[in-house]
Amino acid sequence: MTASSVKSSGLASPAESATYLAEKLRYHTDAADLASDLYAAHPDIIALDTRQAAAYQAGHIPGAISFPHAEMDEASVARLDRSKVYVCYCDGIGCNGSTWGSYKLAKLGFTVKELIGGLDFWQRDGLPLALGKEAGKLAGPQIECDC
Repeated sequence: MTASSVKSSGLASPAESATYLAEKLRYHTDAADLASDLYAAHPDIIALDTRQAAAYQAGHIPGAISFPHAEMDEASVARLDRSKVYVCYCDGIGCNGSTWGSYKLAKLGFTVKELIGGLDFWQRDGLPLALGKEAGKLAGPQIECDC
């Protein structure tokens, strides 16, 4: 029998894994969890599209606010409510706009999470898009997810 490639880099104990994964979940959320909160109109959760305005208008998560990360600074974030949780997203794993947006907001004192896979994973999960300048609203039946 050959040596295991999976085990070759070492293994964390179950307790170490639980600690690491709990930390990871504090920083990220997925499309199903965000959609659940948006369907429920959870008042504390705000989706922020960190892409340029033209990309937002071409298709965005219903209810999301357009706030390009390049425009985020101390003055521009004054319009945001510091008691909310901001979920930043961009196109997906090939884009770091959500990371930049989350970083800038966190540095300025906001509670943030980054959406895993961005708009790409949102669409892969079969969730709808809103078009145009208006945020829209995620309405309809609750989602069911096998994840």
